[in-house]
Amino acid sequence: MTQAQAIPATRPARLRLRIEFALFYIGAPLLIAVLFPPDWMFPALFAFTGLGIVLLHLTRDFRWAELRHGWRNWSWAEVLGFSAAMTALCTAVIYATKPQAAFFLLQHRPELLAFIWLGYPLASALPQELLFRPLFYRRYGAILPQGRAADLLNAALFSFAHLMYWSWIVAAMTLAGGLLFSWAYRWRGSFFYAVLLHAIAGNILFAVGLGVYFYSGNVQRPF
Repeated sequence: MTQAQAIPATRPARLRLRIEFALFYIGAPLLIAVLFPPDWMFPALFAFTGLGIVLLHLTRDFRWAELRHGWRNWSWAEVLGFSAAMTALCTAVIYATKPQAAFFLLQHRPELLAFIWLGYPLASALPQELLFRPLFYRRYGAILPQGRAADLLNAALFSFAHLMYWSWIVAAMTLAGGLLFSWAYRWRGSFFYAVLLHAIAGNILFAVGLGVYFYSGNVQRPF
């Protein structure tokens, strides 16, 4: 299990971390979801990601080399089982909610799907995992609840970060995904295992057609 950062020695240090944590994981996603127009969302998210990477780099006792740890803990049987379960779940959800979008890219725009499959792991899964796994647990470990409660908080905030899509389907899927990716990082002890599972989930999601819920052009705010 990945170890959290040691508790800061002073109350002001802990207070500073709490304020920073609230601004980064609650304030910024809320601001993007409520105030930014849909076509500004991705530039804002890239800026958000850049800030998170800087904060991670500045985190006490963090070393980038530690992200390589735990690769021996991978289970290819788990990967195959997860891929099959994810495909079945996504297929059921798309046919239940938007059957007209089922496998649309696969059938009509395979070149776009191939581009997404190549780009998603590096442009989306990897930076999201940096922000919600190492940054979350290493920089803010001192102010997190203990044990599984920290994982539940992590998943809830991971889901909240997708508020900009204003979709209960996105919220539910990212909540479940947050729990799984947190488990891969914390309990399997491998950052890149979390990235792998995240990349597989995203690529299956777009292949099946659920990417329609993750497209900023389809965002409809409830106000």
